[in-house]
Parts: sequence; structure tokens; C-alpha cells
Amino acid sequence: MSTCHVPVAIIGGGLGGLTASRVLHVNGIESAIFELEASAAVRTQGGMLDIHEENGQKALSAADLYDDFRKIVHEGGQAMRLLGPDGTVYVAEEDDGTGGRPEVDRGDLRELLLNSLPDGVIRWGAKVTGARALGEGRHEVAFADGSTITTDLLIGADGAWSRIRPLVSDAKPAYTGISFVETDLFDADTRHSRSATVIGGGFFIALGDERGVLAHRETDGSLHVYTALKIGEGWFDTVDFADPTAAKAAVLTHFTGWDESLRGLVADADTITPRRVHALPVGHRWDRVPGVTLVGDAAHVMSPFAGEGANLAMLDGAELALAIAAHAGDTEAALAAYEQALFPRSEASAAESAANLDTMFGEQGLEQMVEFFTSGPAAR
Repeated sequence: MSTCHVPVAIIGGGLGGLTASRVLHVNGIESAIFELEASAAVRTQGGMLDIHEENGQKALSAADLYDDFRKIVHEGGQAMRLLGPDGTVYVAEEDDGTGGRPEVDRGDLRELLLNSLPDGVIRWGAKVTGARALGEGRHEVAFADGSTITTDLLIGADGAWSRIRPLVSDAKPAYTGISFVETDLFDADTRHSRSATVIGGGFFIALGDERGVLAHRETDGSLHVYTALKIGEGWFDTVDFADPTAAKAAVLTHFTGWDESLRGLVADADTITPRRVHALPVGHRWDRVPGVTLVGDAAHVMSPFAGEGANLAMLDGAELALAIAAHAGDTEAALAAYEQALFPRSEASAAESAANLDTMFGEQGLEQMVEFFTSGPAAR
């Protein structure tokens, strides 16, 4: 069994961990990222992200990557359509290029961050099995291969089911009551023209009957769809998702009477994957624990209905790195400053996300979202 010392250890190579490492690098501070996945190419990242001026873009500027980010923006991706179950279009907004939330492919954004780091920063295939305090702010992290590291600063960027979170908090994510069935329709303009037409060029929502469909047109010409169901946590266990035909039929029983153009986003899909939506309690925070902190979903996983998850993860990473640079040699002052800003920021977004979930999948979800999108920018 091998052991080595890493002054700054980041557990998790998602957007938050990568941004933290990049901003540390820009400020002359070395770090090491320990990532569960075996390589950058082990799975597709999937999904479009809208990167907001006030957080995600701010983080990319701190990482000195803003100009490169603009090169991967999906032109036209800020277009939006809102439909009812019968296919009626209630809102249709075009992307005129003036919006502050440009869309990018998550995989492209991750690749931008990966390529900005020096060789050797990321240790791939590093599955954490446990972490423990050693005293005086130092920690030990153990990995599945039997190796361990010690570190002076441990950053948990390892997502909703973080192995680092128990060092600071007993909180665990709880089921929100909403689950997604994710589907992809490849080569949409050619193979799925009806679906391509109904979704349009950017973001798409269809709501009604306390359920919905959310979708994006991807930069590779595919459609990525999230079918949202208000179901019990165990419902997925009653469906054989290894049998796509049977799984689609089970999902579509929840959309009886919906327009065929909307049902087709499931019925005609090339992939189908179930995903339960979990969240930490709104206002999750912890007492200052020497030598360790959290970023992104490890700190504040929330439902996706405020569109802030990736943006907050990147801002967390950037703000933490900037605090470390600003308090050189005083890790505790850096972590205290970071968490002082983190807690109210994440609480506000988590509260918004929870409220939006209740609105979108409530009895008047369609009507309330139509009002939201048509009442003018000041109301948003």
C-alpha cells in the first residue's frame, strides 16, 4: 500500500473541481484532482448548460478561459419554446444573441477545463473509499486500490453522494418526488424530424397534469430529453429499463392523451435512462472544520429547476481558489471567507429550485410558467 502527501487535494473531476484546480493554477498554486472515472472519455457528459453571467461566466473569467468559452457557445441555443400537453405553443422565443445565458455542451465545457490544466494534475481511476481527520487540519483519504494520501487541504467536489461530506455534515440528499427519464434522439433532423420540429433550436418545455418534458437541441444534432414524472421513489424498480420497448410503454402510461409529437420524444427515442432527482435540505451548511470544505453538489445538490447547479459548482470552485490565493498561508481564513459567501448563495438558489419544482409540477404548472415567461424580464 502506497502513501503520498498532497498539499491541496481535490476529490472529484467535475466542473467544480476542475474550475477550482484551474483557478489555483492561474494563481500559482498546485493541486491534484482525484477522479473516480478511468479517463476523460469513459462516458459522454451529455446535456446542454446555460452559463450565467453572474456566476458561471464569472468563474470562467477567473479561470482566464472566458474568450475560449465564447468559442464553444451554441449559437441559437437560448431559443425557448413552452407547450401544453395538446401541443399548443404558448411561448416561443428566438435567440437574438443578446441574452446573458448562452448554451454550451457540457462535454465541450469539461474538455475546455481539462485542457487548461497541466499534465498530471488529474489522477484517473481514483475511487475514494473513505476519509478521516488526522488532526491540525490534515486529512487522510483512502482509495479502492489500497493507496492513501494525506493532505493539508481537502476539497470535496465529488457530487451528490460525496465521500468527503461526512467529515463536515451528517446531511444526505433526499428524494424530491420528481424523477427523470432521460432519452436521446440521434441525427434528429433526418431520423426524427417531427421531434426536431417540435423542440426547435434551443430549450423546450411541455407541462401539464403535474408532469412535463424538458429538452435541448444538442450541438451534435441530437435531442436530449428529460421526461419528468411525479412518482414514488420505488416506481423505477417496477420497470425493466434493460428492455427499452417495455420501459417506453411504462413511461408513456403517464402521458395518455398527450399530443403524439410529445409522446414521440419517448416512443421514438434511441436511448432511455431513469434518474431520480435528489436534493440536500435548503440552507444546508456546516460548522467550520479545519482543513476541509465542499464545492458544487457535494455542498448543495439541488433539483435542476433553477438551472444553477453547474454554474454554482464553477463559481464555488473559483471563489474557493481565489480565497486560498488571497489568504496565502492561512488556510482557515480562506475557508472561512469562502464558506461565509457560499452558504447564503447556495441557500438562495436551492430555495428557488425547490419553489420552481413545486410550481412546474403543481396543478397550475403550465399556467404559472406561461405567466412567468410572458410577464417581462423584470419578473424573472
